[in-house]
Amino acid sequence: MTQNTEPIAIRERTVDGFTREFLRELNFGQGVDLSRASVNDQYLALARTVRHYLMVRWLETLRRQYELQAKSVAYLSAEFLLGRQLDNALLASGLQDVVEEGLGNLGIDLATLRDAEVEPGLGNGGLGRLAACFVDSLATMNVPCIGYGIRYEYGIFRQTFVDGWQVEKPDNWLALGSPWEFPHPEAAVTVSFGGHTETYDDEGTERTRWVPGWSVLGVPYNYMVPGFENGRVNTLRLWSAQATRAFDLEIFNAGDYAEAVRAQTFAENISKVLYPEDSTPQGKELRLQQQYFFVACSLANFLEEVLPEDFDLRRLPERIIFQLNDTHPVIAIPELMRILVDERKWNWDDAWAVIQKVFAYTCHTLLPEALEVWSADLLGRLLPRHLEIIYRINEEFLDGVRERYPDDELRVRRMSIIAEHPERSVRMAFLATVAGTKVNGVAALHSQLLADKVLHDFSEYFPEKFTNVTNGITPRRFVRLANPGLSGLITGAIGDGWVTDLERLKELEPLADDAEFRRLFREIKTNNKHRLVDVLRERDGIELDPDTMLDVMVKRLHEYKRQTLKLLHVVSLYERITSGVLDIDKVTPRTFAFGAKAAPGYRMAKQIIGLINAVGRTINEDPAVKGRLSIAFPANYNVTLAETLIPAADLSEQISLAGKEASGTGNMKFALNGALTIGTDDGANVEIRQLVGDDHFFLFGLTEPEVADVVDAGYHPTSYYESNKTLRHALDLIASGKFSGGDRHVFEPVVANLLQEDRFLVLADFQAYLDAQDRVDAAYADTDAWTRSAVLNVARSGFFSSDRSMRDYIDRIWHTPPIDPNA
Repeated sequence: MTQNTEPIAIRERTVDGFTREFLRELNFGQGVDLSRASVNDQYLALARTVRHYLMVRWLETLRRQYELQAKSVAYLSAEFLLGRQLDNALLASGLQDVVEEGLGNLGIDLATLRDAEVEPGLGNGGLGRLAACFVDSLATMNVPCIGYGIRYEYGIFRQTFVDGWQVEKPDNWLALGSPWEFPHPEAAVTVSFGGHTETYDDEGTERTRWVPGWSVLGVPYNYMVPGFENGRVNTLRLWSAQATRAFDLEIFNAGDYAEAVRAQTFAENISKVLYPEDSTPQGKELRLQQQYFFVACSLANFLEEVLPEDFDLRRLPERIIFQLNDTHPVIAIPELMRILVDERKWNWDDAWAVIQKVFAYTCHTLLPEALEVWSADLLGRLLPRHLEIIYRINEEFLDGVRERYPDDELRVRRMSIIAEHPERSVRMAFLATVAGTKVNGVAALHSQLLADKVLHDFSEYFPEKFTNVTNGITPRRFVRLANPGLSGLITGAIGDGWVTDLERLKELEPLADDAEFRRLFREIKTNNKHRLVDVLRERDGIELDPDTMLDVMVKRLHEYKRQTLKLLHVVSLYERITSGVLDIDKVTPRTFAFGAKAAPGYRMAKQIIGLINAVGRTINEDPAVKGRLSIAFPANYNVTLAETLIPAADLSEQISLAGKEASGTGNMKFALNGALTIGTDDGANVEIRQLVGDDHFFLFGLTEPEVADVVDAGYHPTSYYESNKTLRHALDLIASGKFSGGDRHVFEPVVANLLQEDRFLVLADFQAYLDAQDRVDAAYADTDAWTRSAVLNVARSGFFSSDRSMRDYIDRIWHTPPIDPNA
């Protein structure tokens, strides 16, 4: 039996047993004794020791799944933003106390080893963090799941600031080793590109085969995804690209050393970096290579390695659902068609019938430019057979559209997977919608707008396909681990069942009226602020005042998220104080914390980052506002910093233009950690406000229908500038060069963009935002009432657990019931 392979010391789960295993790993794994071990040696030994406690469960999970062949979820995602793994593994295995005591007996501080772990930068933001939350929840809920993605060598870039401007540096997260991964080069998959197609006669049937031009290998690296204290460990499989012929000795011996490794370098570029800058043709091609690479590896792995040899693929929908996390993995649809029709020699209709049952598509955007479109020329050059398959899917689909809507050729053109202008291209969201069994949005408003506007023709044609699953976050990482003080307070009040049943937080509601509970809640928030002060001082050299309101806006830098609106509020406060319009003694002391990365090729986003830092430098150095206003903008905001920053926040800024944010998950994390939200009715803000109550949420701004009306009527941002003195003075102060050493040209692009275009209606919502901030000040002045609202935010946000999201996916889309652990 598998259990017999578990070392006795591990099975005992004693301090002595752990200590013996740790020292054994240090000696024989790292090759050092305790007296000579570096902190990294100790961390790697600890990680591998903790890994041992999970591995037997993992192997048993794999064994049982192969035996049961239960229906599984294959979660295909270009991003998995995992965060640090050590604490999560300790939590899942229930080893925290044993490990802390055992290391303490050896004179080692667990916190020091925690800090030695490098966070894998395998995601950009919400998409990757969501994927990580979902696989955590599925393991905790005993649902079979394999996550499939890419093992980026450098991941998302490491952000630095030079004179306030973003500079991207490589994020070499693998430099000191990654003890949580299991490489399996013997299971490498060959992935092909380029070449041409040809037809041939197969015993009277005309068939097509793809003759590729070149190939790479996909090497799998497996990661454990442990459930919370339930014994289940699912798998995350990330793929790394290698050359099929990595090294040419003959060329090397001839002296051409660069050419000798050219194939290796070319192949490894595919998994080199997350989201290569794609403003060039080469960048676009590399992105498409990445997407096809990881789905081709994943499908081949599942069909050839995970399924039994004699499995009848006509039963595939009974065994798997491939969830497409946004459009990045959609090329999997023609790939599976190619496998079934060309390699397995099925007829087209039988293959298409299976395809329509095994894929489901999650759309994460309302921005048309974010719905991926690939040039037919590029697709045809890189994946010629796939383009042929897409053309046929489209032809047969449009035949059905014409049959239902005769004489409506305009509708046919709108719904075509193939766009003809400005160039012939493939609309990947359309392909996913046509082929998928379900299409879901990620918040109630988003799903409604997806069906009513973005994919309206398709929702009319396929009404049964469209559904909603509001996003969620894992309470294990973002409350239990990130906020131990609050976790302890909650557990002391209602028990520990909330960690896997977050709706139990409702039991806290009566305690919002308990003065002692509110006092303890405030004390925890204060302690969290002091913890953040220490982290930012050591990490960034930033000095934070813990006695101010912590007003936080952390998210990817994009104009629709409207960091400029937040900044205009800050500048307007500063301008009114320094001009004498506003009595400084009446200003609520605030620290404005920003965290944001801009895509390397997104020039306006980089300008906005530069402006935030310039304003921050001026305000932080001005004695006139000292103790009242300050800005903190730590570089390289990531999951690790989020776990310290979010629990400390007082105010959560969720101020995107209504109708633009799909959901958001940061808004959920802040509410669950006791921050109040100022926000528009956008994304999941709508559901947060409905659940926590209008009295405990600061709503402002145009609604989505009002936004449409303003735009349709002809939006003129200058009219708001001319009619609003506070806004005019704030913009004029920026334009004057006040924040750029007197140089008026530095931030002219930001000012001009707001006054001439203002695509996301920052100026239209400015006054409403200021009015809402006045309400924030008034509420914050009543400390006890503010604390009561914060407690109610926590108590009423249990809906936003990713466990609930998974139940919705299971009920509405996947139909993958949990496995009885006792079966």
